[in-house]
Amino acid sequence: MTSKEYLRQAYRLDQKINSDIEEVARLREMAGSISSPLMGDKVQTSRNGDAPFVRGMEKILRLEEKIDREIDTLVSLKSQMRDVIASVPDTDERMVLRYRYIHNMTWEQIGSELNADKSTVRRWHGSALIHVVLPDHPIEIS
Repeated sequence: MTSKEYLRQAYRLDQKINSDIEEVARLREMAGSISSPLMGDKVQTSRNGDAPFVRGMEKILRLEEKIDREIDTLVSLKSQMRDVIASVPDTDERMVLRYRYIHNMTWEQIGSELNADKSTVRRWHGSALIHVVLPDHPIEIS
């Protein structure tokens, strides 16, 4: 894994968590809606004693548990990334990496923060990636 691949993992995991949170919100909305009664003849050989919303709530709980695990992984990954970034010797390079990979800022936002143009920020970024030393056991997001 390259240093850039390692550092980009946090952004992707953050996106995945946000997507899962949106899905939970939609499922909660659907679970809270009232379903209409069926008006036809219905023959059922076995009876399910659970209320109709129970299966939906179980799915929501499983997804929320998954989100909790993903958040724990993200927190661990960002902590490890902070240590990796802290080992970069140049302050400008270190700040570019922090703003880009910890705070998910755009090149323009980073340039504004560091009072530098986009090409300078990208140059610092390229140099910083060369100076990044990955940990012995980097956290990898699958």
